[in-house]
Amino acid sequence: MPMDAQPALAVAATQLAGSVGATDMSLTGLFMHADFIGKIIITGLLLISILTWAIIFDKMVKISRLKGKATYFEERFWSSGSLDMLYDKIKRPADPMQAVFVAGMKEWRSAHDKGLFVNPTSRGTVQARVDRILQVTIGREMAMIETWMTFLASVGSVAPFIGLFGTVWGIMHSFIGIAQAQNTSLAVVAPGIAEALLATAVGLVAAIPATTAYNKFSTEIGRYGSRLDNFANDFVATLSRNLEEVRTETHPEPVVARVEGDHAWRRK
Repeated sequence: MPMDAQPALAVAATQLAGSVGATDMSLTGLFMHADFIGKIIITGLLLISILTWAIIFDKMVKISRLKGKATYFEERFWSSGSLDMLYDKIKRPADPMQAVFVAGMKEWRSAHDKGLFVNPTSRGTVQARVDRILQVTIGREMAMIETWMTFLASVGSVAPFIGLFGTVWGIMHSFIGIAQAQNTSLAVVAPGIAEALLATAVGLVAAIPATTAYNKFSTEIGRYGSRLDNFANDFVATLSRNLEEVRTETHPEPVVARVEGDHAWRRK
């Protein structure tokens, strides 16, 4: 190497080291120093993370309210002397459990208005119809409760890979810059690698809360669904006892048997 070229290389190395040392290594600085693709990936993951936390807080509030309303309505249901009076008091269902009750009572009254209780042949289909209506209503209400759950599951599984793609892209871009600078010192390599790893970190920030929230909410929603199923079964059993009362009134039995039947129907 010519002797006059060595001072030039030394000056270039000094300038390069000075420019590297002036690089802002804060999170904001790493983001601003990233290329266009890296900025798009990090910005997208940040927006997904914000939306994820908004969904988490919304689900926490809604599930808590659903539990409280379900407990309140169950107390009203079991303490009510008449299902018809309770049905008339509900102008508009305020929660899924009330919606299930209203759907069942509506079908029950419709069958009564059509005179299906008078005909012994059609009377047996009333309970099956009510049960189907209850199951359809539960499915519709649970579908509304499970809104955005698929999004949480997708974020938990996809966000780390999006961040990994940003990391791979950033490392590739960093190596290209190292090759062009023809300098492999740590001071040159570190900023580019840090920028690349930032994408993975943001991806994990979005994925970890989403996965945790999905597991928790899935358990809570599953328990609430079982609670609706149990309420529907109790409701159908109560209507079945009422149907037996109608049958007994239509076809009177001996006095002793009728008294025992009344005692069994009042037992709740």
